[in-house]
Amino acid sequence: MKKTLPIFFILTIALALLPACGSKDSPNTLTVLNYGKYMEPEVLEKFEEETGIRVEYEEYVTPENMYTKYRAGAIDYDLICTSDYMVEKLIQEGQVQELDFSNIPLSKNLDQSYFDFSKSFDPENKYALPYFFGTVGILYNKEMVDESKVDSWSILWDEAYSGQIIMPDSVRDSFMVPLKILGYSLNTTDEQQLKEAQDMLIQQKPFVYSYLVDEAQDEMIAENAAMAVVYSGEAGYALEFNESLAFSVPKEGSNMWIDSWFVPKTAKHKENAEKFLDFLCREDISMLNFDYVYYATPNHKTKEALDPEVRESPTIFPPKETLDNCEVLKPLDDISNTNLSILWKEIKSAD
Repeated sequence: MKKTLPIFFILTIALALLPACGSKDSPNTLTVLNYGKYMEPEVLEKFEEETGIRVEYEEYVTPENMYTKYRAGAIDYDLICTSDYMVEKLIQEGQVQELDFSNIPLSKNLDQSYFDFSKSFDPENKYALPYFFGTVGILYNKEMVDESKVDSWSILWDEAYSGQIIMPDSVRDSFMVPLKILGYSLNTTDEQQLKEAQDMLIQQKPFVYSYLVDEAQDEMIAENAAMAVVYSGEAGYALEFNESLAFSVPKEGSNMWIDSWFVPKTAKHKENAEKFLDFLCREDISMLNFDYVYYATPNHKTKEALDPEVRESPTIFPPKETLDNCEVLKPLDDISNTNLSILWKEIKSAD
């Protein structure tokens, strides 16, 4: 991703200090919750200038963080962006409002294939609007890693790279890796299969440089590690800054994900939320976000306007054969979520 965190925080503070158009209950307000560093700050500024709607913008790290934050009920969010399986979970819990696509006419700029994909978690395309999509793979340094072995997740257990491996600080993403090596589904709830995966992650822990999310790409650009398990957009960004880096989606398969927007049940400004979604679908705004985030966009007008080398990059826009070998994360029941959280805490606390 293209991230300028200090500028973003400066903007957030500046927006907070602007003369308010009213309180959060004002019709001129929109409260948004999104992944960290997942929107070009200029987009928020432009939306406020063009509409007069003041944006209260908050960030989170993982879908599980988002769920906890939302369900706490302290803030009535109008619009949330998160991953497919978490959207599905909230739909199942009756926490998502149907979108009125007549208020989002520019959604026609989004390729229908991504709405078709979204049917895996939003069967009738009633609730979610696609934002970005991609895969999970290994970002590696060609000068430090044996490229003949990076086509398999098992290289992450090679003691030759002890202290040089970055794993995701995310329970589902980290467990996905050993589950795929073992030939299991990344959505398994089988306790024995999860225990096998946990054992592998504990065995791997001495080789791990750090467990990171957003910072992994920067560590790889700085050549502080040999390999990192990252999202494809982070890899695409990192490749621009260090020619020694490359990206692989291992042969055992991976996660194909799509992040989407939804209007939660608690929203008090649904019309503003849909106006913002339409704004995000506009070609120039979509391009601003793509240049900042660098994940694959479902906006076909934006994709068509990209330079050929970017448009044809298998890292940013994964080929069909890669996607066909991937699984989509599904929401887990409460008991399985609790069990997985316990296993993850045991990994993090292991010596």
